[in-house]
Amino acid sequence: MVSEYLRDIIAKRVAGDIVMSDNYGNALRKWREVFKVSQVDLARVMGVSASVISDYEKNRRVPGSRFVKKFVDALLTLDGERGWLVVKELAKSLNILYSNAILDVRELNSPVSLDRILDLVEGIIVNSYITSEGVYGYTVIDSIEAIESLSGNEFWQIMGMNTRRALIFTKVSTGRSPLIAIRVAPTKPAVVVLHGPKKVDPLAIKLADKEGIPLILSLVDNVNELIKNLKMLSGYP
Repeated sequence: MVSEYLRDIIAKRVAGDIVMSDNYGNALRKWREVFKVSQVDLARVMGVSASVISDYEKNRRVPGSRFVKKFVDALLTLDGERGWLVVKELAKSLNILYSNAILDVRELNSPVSLDRILDLVEGIIVNSYITSEGVYGYTVIDSIEAIESLSGNEFWQIMGMNTRRALIFTKVSTGRSPLIAIRVAPTKPAVVVLHGPKKVDPLAIKLADKEGIPLILSLVDNVNELIKNLKMLSGYP
């Protein structure tokens, strides 16, 4: 099993390669072969005939964005049925971190205000720092899994594509460990959200103030609801 965020990253890389290619047909055929998928199997999942796939690969048809998305989704669907073998290999070759510690990662096209984040995570700010700068992404982290399975370098791959983001730590006891990790890290998030503790460690609050980062305590009932609420930021159902 792979996470939704890893699937999205690979999908965007493959789709981008096709769209930016000087020869659409060659790019389509290349990715079909990389995923070890026949034209017949691909056509079946896409709901078209194998001859349609052949036409696109021979440049008899020019793929639009809708076709490319459907094409990539079909490749990933078939790879998922086979245990995500190709996706995992691509993640390694592209140096993309995949871990059970990362529950969700999103990049946002438009900045989101601190007030909007507070609303979605049902949060309260527990330190004295407030920012007016927008947030362009978020990462939801299983803090226990992260501590047990990620190295220092891997941990900071969770920052995603930009640092103007919210890091949401789940399964938190007091918040001390996440804030110590942020304190010693070379790059800092824009916002930190803690989910789980009844009370936040005073040291965590002090460190957040020193770093100039709003520290939010989320009161959402459970992690699944928290992730569902956050997906509203990027238009996911």
